[in-house]
Amino acid sequence: MRASHALALAVAMQIGTTARYAPPFGALQRLHGGGPILAPRGDGFEAAGVFNPAVVKDGGRYVMLYRAQDAKGISRLGLATSRDGIRFERNPAPAMSPETDYERGGGVEDPRLVKIGRTIYLTYTAYDGRNAQLALATSTDLRRWERRGVIMPANVGRWNVKWTKAGAILAEPVGGRHWMYYMADAAAGSDQMGVAYSTDLLHWTEALDGPVLGRRPGQFDSRVVEPGPPPVMTPEGILLVYNGADDQLVYRTGWALFDRNDPTRVVARSDTPLFEPDRGWERVGQVPNVVFVEGLVRDGPRWLFYYGGADKHIGVAEATTLSR
Repeated sequence: MRASHALALAVAMQIGTTARYAPPFGALQRLHGGGPILAPRGDGFEAAGVFNPAVVKDGGRYVMLYRAQDAKGISRLGLATSRDGIRFERNPAPAMSPETDYERGGGVEDPRLVKIGRTIYLTYTAYDGRNAQLALATSTDLRRWERRGVIMPANVGRWNVKWTKAGAILAEPVGGRHWMYYMADAAAGSDQMGVAYSTDLLHWTEALDGPVLGRRPGQFDSRVVEPGPPPVMTPEGILLVYNGADDQLVYRTGWALFDRNDPTRVVARSDTPLFEPDRGWERVGQVPNVVFVEGLVRDGPRWLFYYGGADKHIGVAEATTLSR
């Protein structure tokens, strides 16, 4: 790590946030009467839970990929579409099922979607029952997916010593490179956020010798710091919504701002969460007390945040762009 990056990272970890910055949207409000928009159903691939959705807007429709878990705990990706972003119609068959050696035994989990040019990039966690690894697939129609393999292998790397997950790719290149935030396990503490770069969106290299965004003792992200949806380029910088968990593993939503010319430099960070478990279906489920934002669609002044509740249901919350 360059000395300037190390210093910037240390300062950012200490100051947390800057008084001069706030996200460009207002408070999040739950839609659909505050209830889930998708729930488990039947005795098939969605029997135990549907959660952790990724959503993109494709023309006039919203397309969602979500993690679906069967009664045996195997995960697949389901597909649903909507005209209004709230009422979704599900496909009866999964969009992606575990097929490769690095997926069989656990499944395909926690998708994130970003469209760059004519290609949609899907990052997901491939779990073989032993290791979780960040994998990639691509598509041009959101239905047929070409697997590109594991892009951040587990147990190796400049600082990650165990699993890799949660790849959130920035749509715009910076400095001639594409950038991705992800989660991995450092020797000094698991479940922290890293940053990687690529010139072709297929092969990725860790950019730093340690996490770019670490855990903060005593705060809402003292135990887990995991990227949420793909980050957004704004005039003030690269805005990343992330999921943080405290020592009791209560999951809440935070944000971080990175330098728009240097994605490895933290500019500001939330001291208080944007969103937290409040409804019964967010507090009780397969994993209690979880709101986990993984999808984000900007539609005019609307910011639609799609999230998993207690690893069992899917919800959506809305915020509105603020006037500056």
